[in-house]
Amino acid sequence: MDRNLALELVRVTEAAALASARFFGKGDPAAADRAAVSAMELAIRGVNINGGIVIGEDRISEASRLCSGDSVGAAGKLEVDVALDCLECAGSLANGQPNAISAIAIGQKNSFKSFMELYMRKIAVGPEAADRIDLNASTFDNLVRIAEAKRTYVENLTVSILERPRHRRLIDEVRAAGARIELIKDGDLAAAIAAALPGTGVDVMMGIGGSKQGIIAAAALACIQGGFQAQLLPEADIDIEKLPEESRRIYSVDDLIGSSNVMFAATGVSHSDFIEGVIFRPGGAVTNSVVFRGKSGTIRYLKTEHFFDKAPDYT
Repeated sequence: MDRNLALELVRVTEAAALASARFFGKGDPAAADRAAVSAMELAIRGVNINGGIVIGEDRISEASRLCSGDSVGAAGKLEVDVALDCLECAGSLANGQPNAISAIAIGQKNSFKSFMELYMRKIAVGPEAADRIDLNASTFDNLVRIAEAKRTYVENLTVSILERPRHRRLIDEVRAAGARIELIKDGDLAAAIAAALPGTGVDVMMGIGGSKQGIIAAAALACIQGGFQAQLLPEADIDIEKLPEESRRIYSVDDLIGSSNVMFAATGVSHSDFIEGVIFRPGGAVTNSVVFRGKSGTIRYLKTEHFFDKAPDYT
């Protein structure tokens, strides 16, 4: 895939971020989500791909857009899989809280897996500990291995966990091991990316969250050699130990992402550990984005100034 395509993807996530950021703290997550979907749908029309959405928005009605099975792009010759989340954490954004991002990943045809299960038990780390994690191991053993890989003490690790009743046992185990915890209201996609990047203050993401966000996280981490493992779950609050043997499979990045030729882009809508949100100023706004490219392993950070008197051209 042409490396310039990665920058086209950024324009797509920037459009969704700019449109939805206006709803920060306004208490209307549905309106924020609609704005993000409309903006991304418009922006992606100009991207020179023949894309099939594998992971997309929920199909609530016939009017739903950017859903799994839909085609996107300018009908170019390049056939790709698309995984997207126009606005991850719409509820957080509506409440003026962090971790709202707009994200998209593309890969060559048949790159991304799709599952019926809505939830995943996950663990995500950076490249240095990618080969040390094991969802079948205990929380303590995983933290010890991660600390050894990062050449630090378990007490210095920060673990990002969704603040949910189902995670009480996990939280107790992390605290018993001596690691620090960042409890987040929402946004384990942002947390997984933060865990894989240097300088974010997050060393590992653990816990149960959406499978859609898990696939997108796996695509992002595949680009930068991060570590990610997941176990599919039919329900978020299920007792893992009571799962039948055939449902206990652990999926690695390679199992979920079938190609190294993947690109990922995300733009912050509200603040998160790895990226700033949209900042409005007189006559325009500033966005912050990341771009990962699997073929080269590059990580790019983009700060873009937008001027509202000059409308973007997506054709």
